[in-house]
Amino acid sequence: MLHMRDVWVNWFEGEENGYNVCEFFEWRKEDKIELVDQIAVIKISEALFDYIENTLLELPEELLADVYKQSYVRRKSERVEMEYCFLATDGVRTIIVDTIGYHTPIRKSRMVPRQEEQLFQLISSEPVREYYMDYLDCEKQYHILSPDPLLMKGLVRKERQLKQLLFMALDQLYKEASTAEIRYWYTEWAADKYLEIQQMSFEEAWNELYDEIREGWSKKHEEYCLTMIKGQPFFEKLWEIQTGEGRKVQ
Repeated sequence: MLHMRDVWVNWFEGEENGYNVCEFFEWRKEDKIELVDQIAVIKISEALFDYIENTLLELPEELLADVYKQSYVRRKSERVEMEYCFLATDGVRTIIVDTIGYHTPIRKSRMVPRQEEQLFQLISSEPVREYYMDYLDCEKQYHILSPDPLLMKGLVRKERQLKQLLFMALDQLYKEASTAEIRYWYTEWAADKYLEIQQMSFEEAWNELYDEIREGWSKKHEEYCLTMIKGQPFFEKLWEIQTGEGRKVQ
């Protein structure tokens, strides 16, 4: 088993989509960054890497056995074992995982570029470890609360997270709003379609609104999101966390 020492990690917890496990250049000073004293390194297939990066499902039992208590973090002067923590690579991409004692990839992190270069040198001649999983080929289903990566492509961290907040607000609207409310919010987005929108059913209005909003991100998207979440404390808190502009949500 290969190992690396003194690896910096920035844990993103409970993220099922890889685009929410931010690259080093998007790390923030308020993120939970820590130093792993020693970490197990495994080279895996592209398919298994995709599975680990983009799900919160059970990891292969053999993989868990291979990395069991192979990693350590230093807390104060004590060296503490991490039950299932490892650094995985397919030879091109990298991800660090800590299950916090479970059998699923609860916490994930990217790497510091300098250490990533060291990793690629370390594993250059290392063979891929094969782990059998009969459910590895299952195609992941994306939806409004777990958007397709294509909808997040090209967006920076703040934009991705505000877009997900907007999708959360739209999902709530779908579940709770009346036809009149859906028409109102579609008109807020596309005022030039007012007369057309007034003739739409609930499903027609919501589907067309979602179809128009889901592509890209702009100042209009951001302002629309802010308008939608006003008066909703949970959404307002998420906005404040991502923008540092809580006082604007009045």
